[in-house]
Amino acid sequence: MEDQGLQIPRQSATLRLLVEDKLRSAIASGHFKPGQRLVERELCEQLGVGRTSIREALRQLEAEGLITTLAHRGPVVTVITYDEATQLYKVRALLEGFLGREFAEHGREEDIAALEVALKQFEKAARSGKRQDLAAAKTVFYNCLIDGAGNSFVRQMLTQLHNRVTQLRIVSMTQPGRLKHSIEEIREITAAIKNREPARAAAACSRHVEMAAVTALDYLRKNGPEATG
Repeated sequence: MEDQGLQIPRQSATLRLLVEDKLRSAIASGHFKPGQRLVERELCEQLGVGRTSIREALRQLEAEGLITTLAHRGPVVTVITYDEATQLYKVRALLEGFLGREFAEHGREEDIAALEVALKQFEKAARSGKRQDLAAAKTVFYNCLIDGAGNSFVRQMLTQLHNRVTQLRIVSMTQPGRLKHSIEEIREITAAIKNREPARAAAACSRHVEMAAVTALDYLRKNGPEATG
C-alpha cells in the first residue's frame, strides 16, 4: 500500500527554493535594507506567490541569520553591528585562507578553469557597475573557491558566514577605489591557485578578506549598521 504521508510535493518545494533565492538575492543586493520590515502581503504581491511559500522562505532565511523576527514588528532584515562584523571578517579570513591553500594543493584542473571563468565574470560585472551583478558574480567566485578546496565542513561554515555578510560585501566593493583593489586581489588569488602555490594562495585569500574588512568596518563606524543597504 502506498504511503501518501511520505511523498514529497516536488513542485511546491521547488517554488519555495526559488522564493528563498529571490529574497536572499534581494537582501544581498540591498533591495531590502537592514532593519526593513518584510510584510508578507507585500512580498506576495512583489513575487507573485502565496503566503505559504513566503512564510517558509522567511523561516529559512531567519535560520540563516538574514532575517530577525521582532516582537510587534515581525520579520525584518537583520542588522549587523560593528562588533559582529569584526568577528565575521576575522573568521572568514582564517577559513578562506585555508580554502586557498587547499585549492592550490588539491584542486582539480576543471575547478581552476571554473575559477578563471568566475574571475572574468566578476571583471565584467565590475565594468557594468550594477550592484546586483556584482553581488551575483562575487558569489559565483566564492562558490568556485569553496568547490575547489573540496572541504564540506568548511563549505557549511562559510555558507553561513557569507549569507550574513552579503550586505557588507556590497558596501565594501562599492566604496570609492575599493572595487579596483578587489579585482586585483582576486586576480592574485586565481593566479596563486593556478600556479599551485599554496602559501601564496592562502595569504592572498586572507588579505582579500582583511582589506574588505577595513573598508566595510570603516563605513559601519561612520554611518552605522542601518546604512549598509
